[in-house]
Amino acid sequence: MTMIELMNDSLCFSFPQVHPHAKLEISFIRTLRIPDDGAAYPNPPRLGAFPMVHVDDYESSVPAQWLEWGGVMLPMYQSEALLVQFDPGKTRYPFAVKLAAGKINALTGDAWTNDLTLHPQDYAVSPPQEEISGYCVGRGVVRQFIAMPLGLGSTAEEQLADNPKYGGVQVCAYPMKAEAFERFSKSPDEFEVMTGVNEEQAPFHAKMGLGLGGLLGQNVKLDPFGYDVWDRQNRSRCFVHLTDSALWTAITGQDPPVAPPRAMHYNLAGLPYHEEIYAPTPVHEGSRILEKLRTIETQAGD
Repeated sequence: MTMIELMNDSLCFSFPQVHPHAKLEISFIRTLRIPDDGAAYPNPPRLGAFPMVHVDDYESSVPAQWLEWGGVMLPMYQSEALLVQFDPGKTRYPFAVKLAAGKINALTGDAWTNDLTLHPQDYAVSPPQEEISGYCVGRGVVRQFIAMPLGLGSTAEEQLADNPKYGGVQVCAYPMKAEAFERFSKSPDEFEVMTGVNEEQAPFHAKMGLGLGGLLGQNVKLDPFGYDVWDRQNRSRCFVHLTDSALWTAITGQDPPVAPPRAMHYNLAGLPYHEEIYAPTPVHEGSRILEKLRTIETQAGD
């Protein structure tokens, strides 16, 4: 029987019916938001894992649709950034992992499907892939995952879907078939190359969804094993609901356990900090009429 557990703020997928080593942990990591200035940045510092709780534990206060979809939830501040981290454990049992935001595939931009697609590849393989920090928008670059409230039109889902309603993040794990794992394990040198054991990391009040932020240098690696090795019948999917701080408090009765990143974090990382990017509510766009009026200083120059 496939199991999904929450342990130490990680989603733990295990498939004992496939293989005793078929286990994968997925975490959602707080990180700093990089500038959207056209340059590609390396991954900024990590600030620890977002806390997660089961939606079933708050069935009297969560939105009814969340109970229908199931899964877990985590709190984010508006405009906060995250990355998705994969940990296959010591055995490094390979998995194909589909990742979507608002049921929009983060690698292809296509609508969610339950099966795997090879051309174009709509899944990551872990190992060797250790993390995905954003939407894959080009070779070696992703646009950072940024939390935004649904309803503003800022999320990828709202820009691409005909009927945006999901928000959150969807992950689906497909273990490698047991016979394929045993076959690769008998050739340890080849297995290490394919899974990247010795590979150096490349430099480079509302329900929430994920919009697109600045560019990060990150390679999403192609499948090194081949499409046929994945056990597509034993897949397991989890819905990760995102809440802003107000909704988290309304549901759980508690404040979010962590504050948004501060200027100190950005200064230490050498990144610009603008406090308003973590505003809890949308802000006014300003008046085009007033924008055209002259200031006192310009009038004084006449």
